[in-house]
Amino acid sequence: MTSKNTICLWYDGTALEAATFYAGIFPDSAVHAVHRAPGDFPSGKQGAVLTVEFSVLGIPCLGLNGGSAFKHSEAFSFQVATDDQAETDRYWNAIVDNGGQESECGWCKDRWGLSWQITPRVLTEAFTSPDRAVAKRAFDAMMTMRKIDVAVIEAAMRG
Repeated sequence: MTSKNTICLWYDGTALEAATFYAGIFPDSAVHAVHRAPGDFPSGKQGAVLTVEFSVLGIPCLGLNGGSAFKHSEAFSFQVATDDQAETDRYWNAIVDNGGQESECGWCKDRWGLSWQITPRVLTEAFTSPDRAVAKRAFDAMMTMRKIDVAVIEAAMRG
């Protein structure tokens, strides 16, 4: 990878599986390289997949098979801006229906515990509206949701 800044994500032996999954869901995503351990390491043996270079929506990532010592948390998430309900549904369902879990306000977790915010652009536009009443109505509507419902957000914006 040639990027100066790469997101390193810790996995328990499943970095290649996760990277392949992401590459199959999101555009501008791919598995670029798989590196095998040149010797034994705390969570694996020589020849096991140690790191995986991949990208998610153009963001360079490195999956590290570091073992079970650390878990993903909501302190880090990918925020994916979507253009409409169909795109929102596609990403949300791909993550949740493949061993993931729903959370609140557009958040979900994949089966590896990595958090994702599937965020329709209309929601971001509502929150940043100079009309604070519009922002508040959209915010209040969002607070009742798991997956974001674009039509409900648009209706809240209109009042």
